[in-house]
Amino acid sequence: MGVDVDDGCAHKADAKSELYYGKLPFLFTKKEEVERFPSLLSQGYTQHVTFYIKPALLFLLFLFLSVAWNHPFWGLYRLRDIYARFDFKSSHDMSWSNQAPLTGNLSLNPLTFAPLPLGSIKPLGWLDDQLRLMSNGLAGHEHDFYPIVSDSVWLGGQSEYSPLNEGIPYWLNGLVPLAYSLDDDRLKRQTDDVVDYILNHQQSDGWLGPEEPANRDIWGRFPLCLGLMQLVDANESKSAQVLPALYDFVSLMHLMLIRNNGFGEFWGRVRYADMTIVLQWLLEKHPGNHTHTLLETMSLLNGHGLRWANYYNRGNYIFKDLDEVQPPITGDSVVFPYVHAVNAAQGMKAGAVIYRFNDDASLLESTRNGVNWTLTYHGDPAGSITGDERESGLAPNRGSELCTAVETMYSLSYLYQAMGDRVFADRCERAAFNALPVMFTNDLRAHQYLVLPNQPFSHSLHGPNPFWNTGDQSILYGAAPNYPCCTVNMPQGLPKFLSASFVQVGDNGIGHALLSPARVTTTLPSGTHVSLACNTTYPFTFTFHYTFTASAPFTLHLRLPSWASGYEIHATSGSGAAPEIYTAASLPSDTHTGMLALALLETGSVIYNLRADIRTEDRGNDTISVYHGALLYALDVGFSDSSTTKDSSISVSGTDPLTNDTEAKNRIPAAAHDHYIRNTKPWNIAIDPATLVYHTADNGGEYELPNPIWAYEAPPGYITAQGCEIAWGIEMQVPAVPPAKGERACVGEVREVVLRPYGSLKVHMAVLPVMER
Repeated sequence: MGVDVDDGCAHKADAKSELYYGKLPFLFTKKEEVERFPSLLSQGYTQHVTFYIKPALLFLLFLFLSVAWNHPFWGLYRLRDIYARFDFKSSHDMSWSNQAPLTGNLSLNPLTFAPLPLGSIKPLGWLDDQLRLMSNGLAGHEHDFYPIVSDSVWLGGQSEYSPLNEGIPYWLNGLVPLAYSLDDDRLKRQTDDVVDYILNHQQSDGWLGPEEPANRDIWGRFPLCLGLMQLVDANESKSAQVLPALYDFVSLMHLMLIRNNGFGEFWGRVRYADMTIVLQWLLEKHPGNHTHTLLETMSLLNGHGLRWANYYNRGNYIFKDLDEVQPPITGDSVVFPYVHAVNAAQGMKAGAVIYRFNDDASLLESTRNGVNWTLTYHGDPAGSITGDERESGLAPNRGSELCTAVETMYSLSYLYQAMGDRVFADRCERAAFNALPVMFTNDLRAHQYLVLPNQPFSHSLHGPNPFWNTGDQSILYGAAPNYPCCTVNMPQGLPKFLSASFVQVGDNGIGHALLSPARVTTTLPSGTHVSLACNTTYPFTFTFHYTFTASAPFTLHLRLPSWASGYEIHATSGSGAAPEIYTAASLPSDTHTGMLALALLETGSVIYNLRADIRTEDRGNDTISVYHGALLYALDVGFSDSSTTKDSSISVSGTDPLTNDTEAKNRIPAAAHDHYIRNTKPWNIAIDPATLVYHTADNGGEYELPNPIWAYEAPPGYITAQGCEIAWGIEMQVPAVPPAKGERACVGEVREVVLRPYGSLKVHMAVLPVMER
């Protein structure tokens, strides 16, 4: 049920070449590395040799391309195409379009909003409840019993689910912000134990990880280095241990990339922006004498990487439902790295990351296109990307992966900091408040691998399903259903959202970028020390109470979501001052960032009220999704949960069931269950959008949210509408796509139906056909 446009298909021969090859990786001999990369002089390379390409290597490349393209003519054509992409100025000078200049200004383009140090923002209210449930749930106990963590090959154990060895790196990338957001000593000890072991076993050449030189792929280091970056950011005392190890690895990676090593598979070539963020953090916070190495390594990663900006081009981007593309897109297709859903989520931020060092402003516009097109043509209504491994289109019986949700959130939060476009923050909140919570049980001890927008039941499937490449456990709630990556990657979602919720604005401002209950304590570049708390039940209600103290006047910036139909601010600043009232007429928001700027004195309070209305969004074929504020509302189909006594989805590796290992099985907590959830009310409902009415238990006073807030019927708001049952069947074990317009005659009486926040409905229907009377 995808949306198509005329110029959306990317299957052209020259598009393949442009997308995949970019600039050919480097055909140097070792000694020539010095001239192009001056930082190698500090590593003992002193000889100057001219650059050349050996004829034998060209001939082998010609043979390879001829086989790959099934004809000698195409092999010759591709060789010419690749050769033409070099910019030969002399026999010893090679440059490529994506390389950063290494002379002149060696600083980075600034972010629109600077991130605050990890740990300076603490959760309040329902956000604190959720993070503590994470600590007490699956995320906080994987180190105790989950073999991918507790018996990891990174720690001298035997367990890993992939030769990429990404399990521990993913886990560390999420556990560090969780531990320091909560000041949780137990979690800090877990991260310290893991980091101590990894760094104490760093290999003599700087390599981080268990691999031997012949089997090294740098991709798995990217999330590890993100975790180490956050650790130093939160705990400066770790610098002496972590920074030398990071720089030893960066120096090795720098040399590997020059020698065209380091990427055994394509994953790192599309996810290299994550490592570039670490390099940019080192350059800005801890540069030492490594400036050239850092900039060169950014450029090398970009030169080796697949180019998202070329895919975010109308001639290359695939707008249509990928199931409709011919020939079919498989894992071997040239375009596949761009349409793997998790890659797509991570790749959205690549252009903004690269722009910081190569100053190519066109990357910013291609980034806007990429985010807009991805979430418009392949997005689910909850704010994530539809892709049961590979993207599809908009069909509501196709899945979105939990890894995709957390990576989408991280990319969008980064993009708001980098570029300042309000839409990035709006979309980040949509994913955080909808796509993320729906995939967890109330106690955060189980999760799904995939969630479907229309999912009236959750259990193991048996036999053919509509998903591109996921199995019988895809929509089951368990500790590690279908595949282990989401179990170790999911902890980053909410902690990183919190750490991006407040930002530094200029030299003397704080901005509330991602609206949520939290408090921040920091010293701004101006020297002003600020302590500010926001108490709110947002996104369930729409009032924010800020209290603050500061050592000097400062500016508070409040983001106005694009969906808000109005706002009012009451600001009291200074001792004994009367409140000042602001509305859109007296305090317009910044048209780009959506920020409202309030100049404040040293003490005071601010009350910020938003107005929200019911909105519907067209999902194609006369179906809609329903929103109020930042929340998606889905049909309440009832809720019945039955559980196993032990989780059967946990495995030691990708193939070996843990239940065959008695000792390991005994370590599984009693609280770890598989959950079989089913509807208790009809799900085959069409609604009349004209009858939608919002209701809330919050009457404008102080409302205390229940804990856990994402439980069935826990949120205070709900929506009613008139609807009826229609003929709508099951196809491949899940609801079929909604019946076409003209095939929706009511088969029962018209009655009132209830819609509730999507995140609270583990079974639900979120893409609803419009009723025909």
